[in-house]
Amino acid sequence: MFNELKEEILKCRLCEGKFGFEPHPIIMGNPNSKIMQISQAPSQNVHKTLKPFDDASGRKLRNEWYCISDETFYNPDNFYIAAIAHCYPGKSSNGGDRLPPKMCARKWLLKEIDCVNNEIFILLGGKSADFFFPKHDFTSLIFKDNTINGKPAYVLPHPSPLNAKWFKDNPQFLESRIYKIREAIHEVLKI
Repeated sequence: MFNELKEEILKCRLCEGKFGFEPHPIIMGNPNSKIMQISQAPSQNVHKTLKPFDDASGRKLRNEWYCISDETFYNPDNFYIAAIAHCYPGKSSNGGDRLPPKMCARKWLLKEIDCVNNEIFILLGGKSADFFFPKHDFTSLIFKDNTINGKPAYVLPHPSPLNAKWFKDNPQFLESRIYKIREAIHEVLKI
């Protein structure tokens, strides 16, 4: 069932008319990945390289926040990497990326969650948090322990440099909260 689902996702062209370019769905992992990490959508660089988190945000996430090697992060036994939108959505008129279309998550993500036997969830950014915890305050979700399907779910701000104001307003994330999340990640990965 998992292999068929993955094949269907990689062939998906649901948003092609919305984007104006050929979509490239990005997922990585296997049905026994220990951690399911769900973000907003791949970046423009990831759209080009087809490698998830192959950008500055990914380096910050792996090296500074998780404190793990690239080999550990890209090991499909460790991380299942998905997003609200599996494809890069293109640039918006304000210079950032367009919002991820929720139809992608509704069609694919919930099926992925059913197929992956992960131990914990990591939700990156407000859009992924809002999909699972609608109408909840994003910052409050970051500083509390949540669950999805009875499994621990940690919400993180997106590691993008565009989030500088949020980090300035919430210094306790880097001063303390990230340590608890990192500890949970290391415990699951047995490192």
